[in-house]
Amino acid sequence: MLFEGINLMVVGMTTVFSFLALLVIVLQVSARFFERFGDRWPDAALATEPPNSTPSTQSKEIAVVLAAITAYRGRKR
Repeated sequence: MLFEGINLMVVGMTTVFSFLALLVIVLQVSARFFERFGDRWPDAALATEPPNSTPSTQSKEIAVVLAAITAYRGRKR
């Protein structure tokens, strides 16, 4: 019975170690791939256009949200 427990522990630890080693290898290969070919895809942050709102519009939106939060909290009390 003790031997079966030790055997199960060794098999489990070997399985976890193998999976983690495979994961490290896959991540290294994908990092090298994107270092070499990453310039073919534009960054998502650079591809999107800036929003059309001005700072005054953003200030108005923030004021509306804060007013709604204050009104909601006032009703809860």
